[in-house]
Amino acid sequence: MFELESAAAGLKADIAERIDFSQSISDDDLLVLIEDAVFARADKAVLTATQKRRLIQRVYHSFRGYDVLQPLIDDPTITEIMVNSHEEIFIEREGQVSLCPVRFESKEKLEDVIQAIVAKVNRVVNEASPIVDARLKDGSRVNVVLPPIALKGPAMTIRKFPEQPLTMEGLVRRGAISEEAVRFLETLVRAKYNIFISGGTGSGKTTFLNALSQCIPPDERVITIEDSAELQLKTVPNLISLETRNANTEGRGEMPMRELIKSSLRMRPNRIIVGEVRGAEALDMLQAMNTGHDGSLSTGHANSAADMMSRLETMVLSGIGLDVGVIRKQIFSAIDILVHLSRLRDKSRKVMEISEIAGVADGEMVLNPLFRFMETADSSGGRVSGKLMPTGNRLQRTFKLQLAGLSPDI
Repeated sequence: MFELESAAAGLKADIAERIDFSQSISDDDLLVLIEDAVFARADKAVLTATQKRRLIQRVYHSFRGYDVLQPLIDDPTITEIMVNSHEEIFIEREGQVSLCPVRFESKEKLEDVIQAIVAKVNRVVNEASPIVDARLKDGSRVNVVLPPIALKGPAMTIRKFPEQPLTMEGLVRRGAISEEAVRFLETLVRAKYNIFISGGTGSGKTTFLNALSQCIPPDERVITIEDSAELQLKTVPNLISLETRNANTEGRGEMPMRELIKSSLRMRPNRIIVGEVRGAEALDMLQAMNTGHDGSLSTGHANSAADMMSRLETMVLSGIGLDVGVIRKQIFSAIDILVHLSRLRDKSRKVMEISEIAGVADGEMVLNPLFRFMETADSSGGRVSGKLMPTGNRLQRTFKLQLAGLSPDI
């Protein structure tokens, strides 16, 4: 029986002895070396063409790619890779999580792959700084946690993104949003409403933000600010993408999101897109929206639209000692529309609510729900059926529509 991993390990050891690591070897020369070794092995053991191809790829990836992870990264049907330890790898495919029948040959090999990933985006992860966010060349998001924080050994989570980002039409086809809601949001984006997208982990916030960003007119200048660059704005030629940077080993050179937001204001943007706010940078985002950068977009973690309002207050409070009433007025002035997404029990991701921030009453934020997801009675077999429906409430803040020369009756 053909055992890929044991065959690959043996070939890798043989080839490593024949390579002079003091001199560089090109990818093509390495591939020829591996092919020769595999065909020589095939003379001793009967291997099919498929087995030869898999063995060549496996050995090549152990030298140049990301070892056992490379086939998983290359598989377009896999949306998430969860490495719990060098011996335990889970994958998500079509919303279903399963244990993957591959493993790293050692903890050290997993550590080597982690260091290769973070080094390519100028990040550092070690025992002194055991948690880091990074990204792959294709934009996939990577989170790494090392011991002693991770008790089972180095852990890594890779959130993959499609080569071609989803459009709003694609989200409609998937049942994530209704056509009526899409037309409504597209109009608001053109009219430069500030829109905030909330949702839990894995609810599709970044995917939705990316799709909504494609509604921005192509003649505008846009600046994106992210912890790890993930957004793929294909329709905006005048685009600047900024990414935060951690401090180096000497504790210098850190470039947090707050500094990037402040710097972006001096770059003449029409709109600013902040990938995700988690802390005190929420205040800078609100101030940017309040200083003439209408049409800006951002996201945040929350379990509901109302919860997102509370979380924004808390994030702003963590950065400055303002009165809560003042903060609520800042939020109302800055954010026009709140879109909330959820991942439902059938693993589908849907827009659950689109609300207008209508004002502050009795010291509390007031939301005006415009669309709500209504589940229908025919949900069965674990599948959720329903549609995002208009609530009948009218949009109250129509001033930007009028400025854009658009009808307030949308």
